[in-house]
Amino acid sequence: MSPGAPQFEVASVLREVKTVRAEGVVRIRELDVPLLRRAAGAHSAAITDAWPVEVENLLRTAVSRLGGGDLEQAAGYSLGLGPGLRDRPAADRRRLAAQVYRVSVERFRKSQEEMVLAQIAEQVCWLAGIGPQRTSTARLPLLAPHLQHRSLRVGCRDVLLHVHPVELLRNVDVIVSPANTHFSLPAMFKASVSASLRRAGAVRDVTGDVTADPVHDALLGWRAAHGLLGRPALPGTVAPTEPGALAARGVRRIYHAAVAVPRPGTNDYDVAAQDVATAVARALALLSEERAAFTPSLRSICFPLLGAGRGGLPPQTSVSALWTALHSGTEEDTDIHLVVRRPLAADLLAETLGARERPPAALALPEAEEKGHECG
Repeated sequence: MSPGAPQFEVASVLREVKTVRAEGVVRIRELDVPLLRRAAGAHSAAITDAWPVEVENLLRTAVSRLGGGDLEQAAGYSLGLGPGLRDRPAADRRRLAAQVYRVSVERFRKSQEEMVLAQIAEQVCWLAGIGPQRTSTARLPLLAPHLQHRSLRVGCRDVLLHVHPVELLRNVDVIVSPANTHFSLPAMFKASVSASLRRAGAVRDVTGDVTADPVHDALLGWRAAHGLLGRPALPGTVAPTEPGALAARGVRRIYHAAVAVPRPGTNDYDVAAQDVATAVARALALLSEERAAFTPSLRSICFPLLGAGRGGLPPQTSVSALWTALHSGTEEDTDIHLVVRRPLAADLLAETLGARERPPAALALPEAEEKGHECG
């Protein structure tokens, strides 16, 4: 690296976050933010000229990881990531953030604002896959591109494991999205799988503002049609909807799987492994039922680790329950995809399933020959 190359450290990222705060997300393309661009490139599987969108998505994800409360709200206001705030002047956004902490604008600027923006910078460093560096001499690599997809063999089945945010999936017919038993979607700025798919499915105008929320609206319509506006569904219920703007990425359906049961009077959920297995089995049955209604027919389906986020289900338990249903209920001509956000989660998934990596040479073997060799 040349002596003049920028170092990926929290202080340097913080300076760029402050630049975005001052100028607003609508002007990201005009800003000199090389570290945020690199971090977005490491966090995303897509490399396009629309890098300002990737940087904004990275910042949204960083803010969503702040744990809610005043900190997350003030961070969203500061960068203009809340509804209707994208083009608001910096002074307006700072005033709104100060109100969150119930202090004057000047006191917020001198005290809380530095803390809020520094927390965003910390999360950006972590999301880039390198962790926040404290020295200028050591340097760790960003996420390698080959980690984005892994071809696995589990028993007699081939599985494509995606290691990236769920909203970056392309050309998968059906994405299964975890839901609570009320089929109530979280706000778009949240970090969950269902929030990410709602956000990715939204219709936006040229400025990036949301003009339609088709995934939410379609799910609301399904609830109304099935008499579930005033009561929860049974755990394991699966609701199919259109994918909204995700159709442009080759996604044709979203199956919302009710696996999380809200605990009354709290913000927590309970998830049972049996409900995960039931939801997976019903998603596969629904795929079989809907298959012929589409041209070309539905063939591929992708599952995240259902219940392993806010639901609190251990990832190994989620993987095991998911695969139990997949192994017994998937038709031979159905392409199975799994998606996780982090390489460590991918390693854990592969280990739990006893999967083996398929090298390029194995991919070229005739299907019948390889299955016959492994499965007898």
